Amino acid sequence: MFPGIGTIINVTAIIVGSIFGRFGGNRIPERTRNLITDVLGFITLISAGAAIKELWNGELIRRTNQGGPILAVLISLIVGAVLGSWINLDFRLTQMGESLKNRFAKDDNSFVEGFVTASLLFVIGPLAILGSMSDGMNKGIEQLLLKSSLDFFAAIAFSAAFGLGVLLSFIPVGVYQGAWTVIAFFLGNILSDAQVAAMTAVGGVLLIGIGLKLLNIRSVSVGNLLPALAFAPLLLLLFQK
Repeated sequence: MFPGIGTIINVTAIIVGSIFGRFGGNRIPERTRNLITDVLGFITLISAGAAIKELWNGELIRRTNQGGPILAVLISLIVGAVLGSWINLDFRLTQMGESLKNRFAKDDNSFVEGFVTASLLFVIGPLAILGSMSDGMNKGIEQLLLKSSLDFFAAIAFSAAFGLGVLLSFIPVGVYQGAWTVIAFFLGNILSDAQVAAMTAVGGVLLIGIGLKLLNIRSVSVGNLLPALAFAPLLLLLFQK
């Protein structure tokens, strides 16, 4: 196998799952699709809780000063929000969705929402980064195979609720994971277990934002918070014993 095969499998799983959901979604009543969206919101919040619990990871607590994990996550989110808002990542992702909508599905009102929501959900989380890095270092693609199976079923559900936009989320997913694969290929194993835990906890906070949006509770510009994922392992170094 060659570096990048894991991301190719992951992208294929998203495409196939989206196609299944797209054809099946046309037969589902609107009230049922809305309920499916609520269920996805609940599951996203559960996933967020599972990720945030890494703040109490034994290795993270052992290697940091008291209060270090919380401070690392907090500062990562603030710095990430400032940088992400300056670059306006959320708008750029939405703009990309609008461009794809005009090309492929002008009459699909939920296209952009599906594209943005699915793209963020598929790239947030430790498996996207760690799996891509493991792939780049030729250490195996087991993590990306697990992520592919999860994304496959998520794509079915999201595509049934939001339509074609979910399918085209494979583009940012491929670019994002491909970039991590290239980084790992040249730099090797660069993250400790504690740094991974901090990054996972930050990803959990971002997942809360997606869950709230899916449940129509509050619209959070999660895209603008994406840089926080990169800052978390760096800032953790400031709080190590």
